[in-house]
Amino acid sequence: MTKNITVIGAGHGGKAMAAHLALMGFPVTLYNRTPEHVEIIKKRGGIELDSGEEGGPRGFGKLAKVTSDIGEAVKRSDVIMVVLPSSAHADIAKASAPHLRDGHIVILHPGRTCGALEFSKVIRENGCTANVTIAEAETFIYASRSDGPAQARIFRIKEAVPLAALPSNNTEIVLQVINEAYPQFIDGVDVLHTGLNNMGAIFHPALTLLNMGWIEATHGDYQFYIDGVSPSVARMLEVLDRERVTVASALGIRARTALEWLKLAYDTSGEDLHEAIHNQPGYYGIKAPSTLNHRYLFEDVPMSLVPIASLGKRYGVSVRGMESMIQIASIIHRTDYWRRGRTVEKLGLSEWSVSELTRFVREGKVD
Repeated sequence: MTKNITVIGAGHGGKAMAAHLALMGFPVTLYNRTPEHVEIIKKRGGIELDSGEEGGPRGFGKLAKVTSDIGEAVKRSDVIMVVLPSSAHADIAKASAPHLRDGHIVILHPGRTCGALEFSKVIRENGCTANVTIAEAETFIYASRSDGPAQARIFRIKEAVPLAALPSNNTEIVLQVINEAYPQFIDGVDVLHTGLNNMGAIFHPALTLLNMGWIEATHGDYQFYIDGVSPSVARMLEVLDRERVTVASALGIRARTALEWLKLAYDTSGEDLHEAIHNQPGYYGIKAPSTLNHRYLFEDVPMSLVPIASLGKRYGVSVRGMESMIQIASIIHRTDYWRRGRTVEKLGLSEWSVSELTRFVREGKVD
């Protein structure tokens, strides 16, 4: 049976996913809270998709519905794909809570760190009693961009993306439901694994903050991963990565190191992180952010670094490197990212033991 799919968010990722799903034959509803942003898509009835790869998906993806009414968007769906910055997950959870029904599957693309835990908590706090399955992807399946108001381009579709449901004993159900569209999704163990293997938490904020003078002086006119990763910056990345892996270990998880991830994702290696990053051909030519007002800070700090550091502090791991990055980001953005971020207190986890947290993410219960 063909599933009705709603895509929440009409940025580059949401447009790419909506168009691709439509081209695969799925009835797709596209939701964006700002009507003007999807006005042309609504008038045209769909999105023109191009591909950066030979044989990649291309054509006109005709959409079943384009709307800025969250109730209408959710009502029409079996599966809800949330393709938004993770800083918007709580707002979408709150808005959609009254409209969710038994059997709904909500997938966060990606969850960053503790996304599914936050989404689940927020919908319950806002009156949702339905039997809803929340899941999160470890990373976004597409490398894509927006080519215009009703155009999108997919450069690459990742071959394997870990995904986990909350609780993880529902993961197989989610994978079966979406397999026809996305056989690339694989079992991500549980949402602690997907969240703590969040490599963007290590690379994005630190590379931005440790090169902030260069970003402001050149407006990002340098190679982010090549020029920006000097030996000293690489040592800082190694410290942050070691803290992340140690937090995971405290929760009984064997997380991938950054070196292992580079080998797995890009088949590149080196004696240390500096050498491995410079051995990755795909990093050459990638420019830095043009401004410090960038999602590498306003999204990745509160939704990735803060939850990892908060878990570390709760379970006895020194996370001084992460704390320093969070503090610097808070100073330059004149905000308190600890207060805005996904802390264990905000997620309702502060009183739980490791075994209670582990049981909750696997079975959905604590007692």
